[in-house]
Amino acid sequence: METVRPPIPSRMLKPTKWLSLYEDFVTKNASSVGQVESALRSLTYIIPGRYRESEIASECVHSGVQLLSLYHDSLVSRVISRLPSTVPRLPPTPHARYTKYWSTRSSLYQKVAVALQMLQYTELLWEMAARRRGQKTRWRVVVFLEFAKAVCRLLLLRLTNSRPLVSPPLPEREVDPRSTEEAEDQGDWNGMQTPVSERSTDISWTMPRTGLSLPSLPDVNDVSNYLISKVLTADDIKPPKTLLHRVTGQGQLAEVLYILRPVVYALAMQRWSGDKRSWRPWLIGFGMEYGCRQLAKRDFRERVAGGLRGLTGLEREELRKRGWSMGWWMMRGAFYENITKSWIQSVTGKMKGKPLLDLIGSVVEDYGYLWDNYYFSTATL
Repeated sequence: METVRPPIPSRMLKPTKWLSLYEDFVTKNASSVGQVESALRSLTYIIPGRYRESEIASECVHSGVQLLSLYHDSLVSRVISRLPSTVPRLPPTPHARYTKYWSTRSSLYQKVAVALQMLQYTELLWEMAARRRGQKTRWRVVVFLEFAKAVCRLLLLRLTNSRPLVSPPLPEREVDPRSTEEAEDQGDWNGMQTPVSERSTDISWTMPRTGLSLPSLPDVNDVSNYLISKVLTADDIKPPKTLLHRVTGQGQLAEVLYILRPVVYALAMQRWSGDKRSWRPWLIGFGMEYGCRQLAKRDFRERVAGGLRGLTGLEREELRKRGWSMGWWMMRGAFYENITKSWIQSVTGKMKGKPLLDLIGSVVEDYGYLWDNYYFSTATL
């Protein structure tokens, strides 16, 4: 005799229904959701150290927004991937092509990259919580987090067949092509011209056999820009995985040392935590990062055809990012305690009592509380 299963109570269906409604709302209002996320981040940037007991609450909001943005990115990407091929899309950036290729090709890459992003979004919050239990606990948590991130990056290096890391390791949020079409249809009409929606019906033509529609003609005054936008570069026709050269020998050594540098620097800071003005941790960390950069450049010159000029656009972009991130060494360790801190205090002191500049100076002073007390407030890797 066949047993009949009892119906699932409606109370159990509600969470799933709410989640589906929420996902549908996010995907249909991606631009508005992004603006709300930016506004919340701005609020957490303004009040980090204004109240000494509010840093954890502020960082909780900031970490929560970042994690929620990560979830929203996956939702929007999923919806765009399901759109029919007839919907025109904006050309993806080299970074988006590369990271999307590895994310779809390897489920392990996707999981490790998500774990790495989550650690980066919550690291300062973990440090703030650990600091309340004492400096020893704080430094143990810092070293553990840097070690966990290094393991994730070494796994990504392995999964991509020894290709340098990119930041961030996941594709950034895509723009829904349907929203751009609606914006073009509704905007830039001064009442004298024929609306775009009406013009498109006159110009477009649907092919009877395939059902595809021919694209509308560009504006006569914008033909040159239209043609330039259609020009393909060498990076546009390369397979995604070839947008980064594989590293071997000294290039691979440079990448591994670059990944391990934060762990070594955190251990050095833990070792000499009693003397914040000691130059030894700063020299070890900065020396490793600068040495890795020079070693990587040397490997590119010797191995890549054309040297540094032969690098792809994605490789040049990543080198540029790493170069700019080295500027944060002025806000770390002994350099900050002995040089930068007094200079910032001098500048903010001159801003006091002046309109607008006084507000900027007060925000910088509030951030000084984070720079003085937290390791991850200046971390870039």
